[in-house]
Amino acid sequence: MEGLKLTPYVAANQPYRWDNNLPDNGGPLPAKLETDGSYNWPSEGQEPYKTKIIVYDYGIRRSILRLMTAHDMDLLVVPPTFSPSQVTAAKPDGIFLSNGPGDPTVLTEEISTLKELAKSWPMAGIGLGHQLLALALGGKAAKLKFGHHGVNHPVKNLSTGKVEISAQNHGFHILRDNLEATHINLNDQTLEGFHHPTKPIIAVQHHPETASGPEDCRPFLICFRDMVLKNKSK
Repeated sequence: MEGLKLTPYVAANQPYRWDNNLPDNGGPLPAKLETDGSYNWPSEGQEPYKTKIIVYDYGIRRSILRLMTAHDMDLLVVPPTFSPSQVTAAKPDGIFLSNGPGDPTVLTEEISTLKELAKSWPMAGIGLGHQLLALALGGKAAKLKFGHHGVNHPVKNLSTGKVEISAQNHGFHILRDNLEATHINLNDQTLEGFHHPTKPIIAVQHHPETASGPEDCRPFLICFRDMVLKNKSK
C-alpha cells in the first residue's frame, strides 16, 4: 500500500451534483459551471436555507452524500483536480473532503490544493480526507503495523467524554505531534480526529455515515454543517 496513488481509479472525473430524490435513494446529476467558473446552486433562494458545500471526491461512498443531503446540505461534488480558484468562483459555504484509498503522502498536488483552501474556507474531512487535511496543516502520516478494519472500533470523543463505536478501513494514520486531538482510538491510542485551534476546520479518521453503534458518529456531519453556518453568519 505504501507509495500507491489509487485515487485516480475511484475519484470523480468531473463535477456533479447529488439529489436524494432520484430513484434508488439518490444519484448524481450533471453540474453546469458557467464560463467564469461560477455555479448556480439548485437550492439558491429556497427556505429553509441549505448549506452550500463543495465535496472533494477521492472515492466517496454514496451513503455519505445521502446523509449530508438529508442534513440540508446542497452538494457540488468535484474531482481532486478542482482548483482553489474554481472553488472561489463557485462560492460555496464550506468544503468537505471524502474518504478514499491509498497512501496519502503521495498525493502532493491534492495536499498543495488543501493548503491553499484552508486559508479561506471552513473544512471537514473523513478517512483519506482527514489524512490529507492533516498533512496540509503540517501533520505527518505513518503506516499502521496492523490496519484498522471493521465496524467495532472504540473511539473516545474527547469533547464529550463518550466512547463511540466506529467503522474503519485504513492502513495509514496521522501522528498526534502537532495537531489538537478531538478523538482517540482506544485500541492503540492513535489519532482519530482533530480540529484547528483558530480556524473552522475539523476531521475524523473513521466513517460517520455508517451504522456502527448504530449512529454514534453521525453528529460529526451535523457539527460540520453548524460550524459552516456559524462561519457564514460572521
